[in-house]
Amino acid sequence: MSSCTRMQQHSVQQTNGDGNLGSPRKKQRTSTSGLVSKVTVVLGAQWGDEGKGKVVDMLATDADIVCRCQGGNNAGHTVVAEGAEFDFHLLPSGIINPRCKSVIGNGVVIHLPGLFEELAKNEAKGLKDWKDRLIISDRAHLVFDLHQQVDGLQELEKGNQSLGTTKKGIGPTYSSKATRNGLRIGDLLGDFEVFTKKFNALVLSYQKMFPALQVDINAELERYKEYAERVRPLVKGTVQYLHHALKENKKVLVEGANAAMLDIDFGTYPYVTSSNCSIGGVCTGLGLPPNTIGEIIGVVKAYTTRVGDGPFPTELLDATGELLQTRGHEYGVTTKRKRRCGWLDLTLLKYTSMVNGYTSICLTKLDILDTLPELKVCIGYRINGKEIDYFPSTTTELGKVEAIYERLEGWLSITEGVRSIDKLPHNARTYIQFIEQYLDIPVKWIGVGAGRESVIAL
Repeated sequence: MSSCTRMQQHSVQQTNGDGNLGSPRKKQRTSTSGLVSKVTVVLGAQWGDEGKGKVVDMLATDADIVCRCQGGNNAGHTVVAEGAEFDFHLLPSGIINPRCKSVIGNGVVIHLPGLFEELAKNEAKGLKDWKDRLIISDRAHLVFDLHQQVDGLQELEKGNQSLGTTKKGIGPTYSSKATRNGLRIGDLLGDFEVFTKKFNALVLSYQKMFPALQVDINAELERYKEYAERVRPLVKGTVQYLHHALKENKKVLVEGANAAMLDIDFGTYPYVTSSNCSIGGVCTGLGLPPNTIGEIIGVVKAYTTRVGDGPFPTELLDATGELLQTRGHEYGVTTKRKRRCGWLDLTLLKYTSMVNGYTSICLTKLDILDTLPELKVCIGYRINGKEIDYFPSTTTELGKVEAIYERLEGWLSITEGVRSIDKLPHNARTYIQFIEQYLDIPVKWIGVGAGRESVIAL
């Protein structure tokens, strides 16, 4: 079937929405809760590394508050601004904007040594006045070094069945949260004798499971006494803070960490992270009711990548995959591991859009495809020769999938310096239209380079 025919088959009439997503709607209705403005959410639509940080940095120039809602320092965002390259792991990318407040919500798990190290590194690169602009939830759970040790021990136990975690202690910390023996920022800032008893109980619990685990409890407690005073000025009740901000018509932007296919419920389990990095995690990780959510921007790389193990239906284990890896500088910000590369998977994106309800798409790294004479796009899955109409829930079934491809002509010209849609090559525009029509979601931004200026706004 030709690309033209296939596009017509999937074509559905689109609506354009209501203009700039970074701004509040022109006609606002006050909800029953008294909130006025709506929250804009940016989510990764694939397996992560789609370029969310740059999108958030771009939208943060028009935001009053940027929030992280889940995950920990296992996430990594790189933002290039004013010639400097900033790497963020716990900090919201919007902290670069000097007029913007940054909130780390209750759904985030925080390794305080890592947080202060990240702040120091980025301050050396030009980050300014963060002490007046960073706000941390008192309900956020603490990641201790012992969680990181346990993460490594658990991976060793699994042997060749290991999940390839970042060993940052994220999974064990969420496990402590779920078994209700975790410790939160509020515990650290409260009665330190109570904190001490809880910390001792946490260590004992893990040492029963891992007798080899060594923790210098007294040294850790002394260390956290110091961290308590360093973090105390930054801590607030962020639920109340955000609700007050919305009532005052502040522009709130939420930056999702990780991505939809790494969501613990909807991703390729067990090769996932330990939090909900879909739209539901925005509500639970910040205390925002669903009626406060406005625009939901899905960030989509123009091809597909993933770090670590697990099935990958469109993976390219050939020269084309190596070219994408090289041209796209596909190395994990946190792990430094090579990212596996493959063709764009629209079947996967159709599934994540069902879960998240994207109102628009930001398509990134289009320029990486500039040198390819032909492109393939996955528009369906087969198992044992039979086309399926669902996204498999198990890795065993997903591993049996055969991708159904549509072939499109490449454009073989440089797009990196292009700043308007009409200046893009015809075949590049066809590629974008194919994505829009298959997903029935408008593409509103197109990334054609590393810097914040390398974005075409439609």
